[in-house]
Amino acid sequence: MLRSVCIFTGSSPGADPTLVDVARDVGAELARRGIGVVYGGGGAGLMGAVADGAMGAGGEVVGVIPDFMVQREWGRDDITELHVVTSMHERKAKMADLCDAFLVLPGGIGTLEELFEVWTWRQIGLHGKPIALLDLPTAVGAGFWQPLLTALQGLADAGFVSAESLADVVVAPDLDSALAGLAQRPTDSRLLRPGT
Repeated sequence: MLRSVCIFTGSSPGADPTLVDVARDVGAELARRGIGVVYGGGGAGLMGAVADGAMGAGGEVVGVIPDFMVQREWGRDDITELHVVTSMHERKAKMADLCDAFLVLPGGIGTLEELFEVWTWRQIGLHGKPIALLDLPTAVGAGFWQPLLTALQGLADAGFVSAESLADVVVAPDLDSALAGLAQRPTDSRLLRPGT
C-alpha cells in the first residue's frame, strides 16, 4: 500500500494550460486516497499546482528544498512540512527516503535528472521503490513522454539499456493506471547486470 508518493514535475507551468489543472487534480486525488505527497517544496509551476491540489483536499504535503532556493524565496511555508537541506544532492536523497514510490509528471531538464537518478538507483539496488511516468496526452495526441521513450528504445537497441530496465518503469495515461502499475511492481532492491 502506498502511503506517500514523490512527485517529480516542472517548476514552470509549461505551454499547455491544461497541465496545471491536471497537476492540481493529481494532488487532490492523491489526498482523497490518503496518499501523501513528497515534492520539491516550491510554489510555482506544476509542482506548486500538485501541492495546491493536495493541500486543498486536506492531504499531507512534505516539501524538500535546498537553502539557496529558500533564500531566493522559491519555497513555501503553507504545506504540512518543509525540510530545508544544504544541496540538490541532499534534496533528492531526502525525497527518496520519505516516499514509497515515484510519480513523474511533465517537466524539463530538472525533472529528467530526478527521474534518471532514482531509476539508476533502483536498477543498481540502492532502493526498491517503483517509478511511474504519467504519460498525459498532448495537443498532437501522443503521450508527453513518448519522445523520451523513443530515445530510450534507441539506447536499448544499441545495447546500453536492457529490455527489463525499460519495462520496469510504469508508463500510464492517467493516475488510476499509474497507481495500479506502481502497486504491481516489485519493491525488492536488486542489483541488475551491467548495461541496464
